[in-house]
Amino acid sequence: MVIVIAPEKDIEDEIAILTQLFEAGLEYYHLRKPKKNYEMHRAYLEKIDSIYHNRIVVHSYHELVNEYNLKGIHFQEQERKDKLEIPGRYFKNLEMYGKTISSSFHEPEAVLHCDFEFDYHLLSPVFTSLSKSGYEGRGFDVNSIDKTIIGMGGVTADNCKAFKTLGYKGVGVLGGVWNSTNPVEDFGKIKSNFESA
Repeated sequence: MVIVIAPEKDIEDEIAILTQLFEAGLEYYHLRKPKKNYEMHRAYLEKIDSIYHNRIVVHSYHELVNEYNLKGIHFQEQERKDKLEIPGRYFKNLEMYGKTISSSFHEPEAVLHCDFEFDYHLLSPVFTSLSKSGYEGRGFDVNSIDKTIIGMGGVTADNCKAFKTLGYKGVGVLGGVWNSTNPVEDFGKIKSNFESA
């Protein structure tokens, strides 16, 4: 399982590249644009062919799942703590049937002790980040945790095997794709190397 996280700031030809990533087999695209408001999120989604909407997970404005046929919703760590104390109340007005629910974590113990059943958990930083400076890798080994954990931080085509060895069921990529001179080719390498590791 390979997840691509949106670049925080829009980049040139982003939608065209994203479409090529979908065509190359991307099944999980995390739309994380903290500086965009609700209308800007809608405008972004409108630019993407609706056949790919069911591969998009939104980090903000979860109510977009009621408007678009999206894959699911994601909670940043603080948001999870703030909103999921009484989960039933939060999901009451969201059409979540068949959708994924995921969350970010920064400590394996937090994943282990989380009572909410997420479909998958993003854990970072496993290796030193390619997109965030000063975000040092911590090499978390999650083999002993029986949950679907996706490793993030410093993902490249060359270290996919190391993620598998540490117990990850997938990788989440940001810099390894968007900072690349050939994002689609690099995504393909990461995907095939992780699947064959």
